[in-house]
Amino acid sequence: MQEYGPAPSRKRRSPAERLRPRLDALRELIGLSRTRLDGATLAEAGRVLDAADERYQLSGEHTVVAVAGATGSGKSSLFNALVGADRSDVGARRPTTAEPVACVWSGGWPGAEALLDRLGVSARRRYAPAPGAPALPGLVLLDLPDHDSAAVGHREQVDRMLELVDAVIWVVDPEKYADAVLHERYLRPLAGHAEVTFVVLNQVDRLPGDAAVQVVDDLRRLLDEDGLALGEHGEPGAAVLALSAATGEGVGELRETLRQFVAERGAADRRLTADVDAAAGRLWPAYVADGRYGLTEPAREEFEDWLAEAVGAGAMGSAAERDWLRHAERACGTPWSRLRLRRRAGARGRGGRPGGGRTSPGRTGASRLWHRDACTEVDAGGDEACATVGGWVPVDGRATARPLVEQAVRTVAGEAAEGLPGPWAQAVREAATRGAEGLPEALDRAAAVSEGALRAGPQVRPRWWSVAGVAQGLLALLQVTGVLWLLAVAVGAAEAGEWFSALLVTGIGTAGGPALSWACGVAGRGPARRYGQEAERRLRTAAAVCGRAAVLEPVAAELLRYREVREQYAVAAGL
Repeated sequence: MQEYGPAPSRKRRSPAERLRPRLDALRELIGLSRTRLDGATLAEAGRVLDAADERYQLSGEHTVVAVAGATGSGKSSLFNALVGADRSDVGARRPTTAEPVACVWSGGWPGAEALLDRLGVSARRRYAPAPGAPALPGLVLLDLPDHDSAAVGHREQVDRMLELVDAVIWVVDPEKYADAVLHERYLRPLAGHAEVTFVVLNQVDRLPGDAAVQVVDDLRRLLDEDGLALGEHGEPGAAVLALSAATGEGVGELRETLRQFVAERGAADRRLTADVDAAAGRLWPAYVADGRYGLTEPAREEFEDWLAEAVGAGAMGSAAERDWLRHAERACGTPWSRLRLRRRAGARGRGGRPGGGRTSPGRTGASRLWHRDACTEVDAGGDEACATVGGWVPVDGRATARPLVEQAVRTVAGEAAEGLPGPWAQAVREAATRGAEGLPEALDRAAAVSEGALRAGPQVRPRWWSVAGVAQGLLALLQVTGVLWLLAVAVGAAEAGEWFSALLVTGIGTAGGPALSWACGVAGRGPARRYGQEAERRLRTAAAVCGRAAVLEPVAAELLRYREVREQYAVAAGL
């Protein structure tokens, strides 16, 4: 029987190991976003990075814990109880604590002074614990001014230092534990920092009987409403304790909790992790798309259809099909019809438009573009409204084609930006708009190249055109021979009995030519259709290439940039 050993345990990464990649991703995220987001949006994330850089340059063996609270909560008394001596002033005067006071349990490790320098604690307000006080190696304990002090400078000092310390002990009393300022200004916004938060109900000696239990339960309820996770049943979260700094009740429990907390050496990492979480949460609307985003294949196809319509690809295909049939008519027609067409072309060249109907780029611009049209022959009345040299008809496209291009760009930009956060949606639209500035001219050039290629006629002429041309020559020869033969019979140069043979030869030559032309026209419809479709495809492809280079590629680049920052955001946010 096969025996299975215990599964190898996977080493759990420390808070620092989990945090470093997130900080690197946040730094990369800010670098990629500076041209897309305003400075105010990125300011907090930048502050978190600066704070992390500063903290990691200082001692990692010390944990900075601040004692904060309102006027009269007894925080200074608690500070003195933990220190074992009266290091912070306690009295009836309010506010009593005018500047921060520090006590350092160095534990033999250097670096605490640099931490206090960063916090701005005066050198004369730095103390060591009283001789004989319980050891809390690595703890740097601060007594902050009252957060509700009447002095504005005190409140500003509290707010500044709360952003720099590793953990906070909030001291409340039975009368003001539900104070709205405390909950709305501090506890609720810092709910994500539960793992580095202690909430201490002081002065429980003033409560009769089991009132302390009831107040603690109500305090827990308020903290839960604030969104502050409580550390219960082994789960990480804020520690809630009840004590009396005056009598010493519960102070030993708090001291032991602090000793274990400091011994873990992870408070700074947990604090910075909570800061990164908060910064990432505020950046969520700027980076997280609302559902699916990007260019879909139908959107690309629709864009190319708009451009094909703008350059007249369909009309080009129809014109090319008719042009192929005209070339077939010239190649397969009777010599008399070819002569007639050649004379008409010469007449148009002498009396037509300058330049012989050459292509002038402008289907989507301001100039005129020449298209083949069905009107290739001058009307019997000599109407020149439709006729041009070679059958090329000018079309002024600015009034219709340029709006089509603009509509195509707006549509594809809207499709690509749909669902993106505001700044990135705007960046996509701007990229499409910038690319579209030269798109009409590029489409004009593509159309001109395609039309120039078509004017020369089919590059590969079917062999049956040559066969039909030779047959038309033979039929014309029969027709001439038959006519001359009939004339010879008429003048007596030939026997009178030959008139039927002469008439038959004349009829075959006369009727055979048009019949062969008609048959060639019927046979050429399929190849002409394919020729027109190929011409339309080439112009559509050329227009699509212009559209991709001018609009779709810049839009795709913006979407790729967003995808990159979205990936960095996911790492920074710990998703």
